[in-house]
Amino acid sequence: MTEATPPRSAPSTEPRERPRARDTGAAIAVAMAVMNVATYGFQMITARVLGPQDYGAFAALMNVLLVVSVMSLAVQATAARRISAEPGDVEGIERAVLRVTYRSALVLGVVLLVASPLINWLLRLESLASAALVGVIAVPLTIMGGQAGVLQGERRWGPLALVYLAAGVPRLVVGTALVLWQPGEATAVLGVAIGAIAPVVVGTIALRRPRHLETPHDLPSTPSLLGEVARSSQALLAFFALSNVDVIVARNVLDGREAGLYAAGLIMTKAVLFLPQFVVVVAFPAMSTVRERRRTLVRGLLAVAGIGAVSTAGAWVLSGLAMVFVGGAQYDEIQGLLWLFAVLGTCLAMLQLLVYSVLARQGRRSVYVPWVALVALVAAGLGADSVESLLVVVVVVDAVLLAVLLTVSLVLTAREVPEEPVTEP
Repeated sequence: MTEATPPRSAPSTEPRERPRARDTGAAIAVAMAVMNVATYGFQMITARVLGPQDYGAFAALMNVLLVVSVMSLAVQATAARRISAEPGDVEGIERAVLRVTYRSALVLGVVLLVASPLINWLLRLESLASAALVGVIAVPLTIMGGQAGVLQGERRWGPLALVYLAAGVPRLVVGTALVLWQPGEATAVLGVAIGAIAPVVVGTIALRRPRHLETPHDLPSTPSLLGEVARSSQALLAFFALSNVDVIVARNVLDGREAGLYAAGLIMTKAVLFLPQFVVVVAFPAMSTVRERRRTLVRGLLAVAGIGAVSTAGAWVLSGLAMVFVGGAQYDEIQGLLWLFAVLGTCLAMLQLLVYSVLARQGRRSVYVPWVALVALVAAGLGADSVESLLVVVVVVDAVLLAVLLTVSLVLTAREVPEEPVTEP
């Protein structure tokens, strides 16, 4: 009896060749930079075209989508971790993960569609169609997460970079055309909905492969995948809440002008946070394996810290130039604090990598630590009476959380016994 033809994923168990430059994180870094620039560019265009009232409604809907995207990120993390941990059964895990992805996307979309009247009322949109589009966007957004996770787990950086490009550029092009043709928050959200289809198309093409009837190993069960998605979702939601709750605290403890100054300073924070995101994407698959976990985490943290240090130095030395991007002369009062906002962004970027490292090693207790930090930040922040004092409170809380998660991660990874690489006969 002849030997069965191995599935397409079988070669992944053999030693990998050293990746060429175009196959490394450079492609991801460029793609994510273009995606972020396109996303923010579309927001800037809509702000100018729509005017304060319509743009306020559009921005509120984008904040809702930011929360909804937690599901997409959780599915992506689950797919990438499962495939990285079991590279010998890529095809089987891919089928199981995508099946869960499609079901989760449909359920989330239906729930948001049913909740669209509530969203319309809470955000005071006066446009049920705009609220309903949130549910429509949630479906391709979640599917994109599952597809990106498969590509990330397989370390196929080229196709993954194309997915990220498709997530930003079509939104800018289609969305801008729509709002110029018919200004309004409904057309702006429609542009986002149409743009969300493009990365799914790219991901579907990238994942096309011959299907095999048999799988060499047992497929991961749907309940186990859903449980991991749920744990990842709550951990990522905690990080999102921690990195955004300070602006809400500012509006409650500071006067209107100071709260606006603090919000403007957070533009610098978000820029420094998003700048090294490609490190998280590239490092996560390696952090999902015992043999590479500790080394990859340390190198990733050093890379993020280095990027943050350069950004902080730039904010200190070129604070006048940085103010142009933060908001201009009307926000000059925070010019001397821009370096500290950059420090906050560096802390958050390192925390993001640590949170993903917890997800990669399937930490059960560490995922709850960010929630404790969130409560501490709110409690301490309510006692602040100025932009400076609130900023110091947030930096200190985040730095303490960073130290705790770093210590726990280094201790636990030091106890792990690296797996011996399998030698093919």
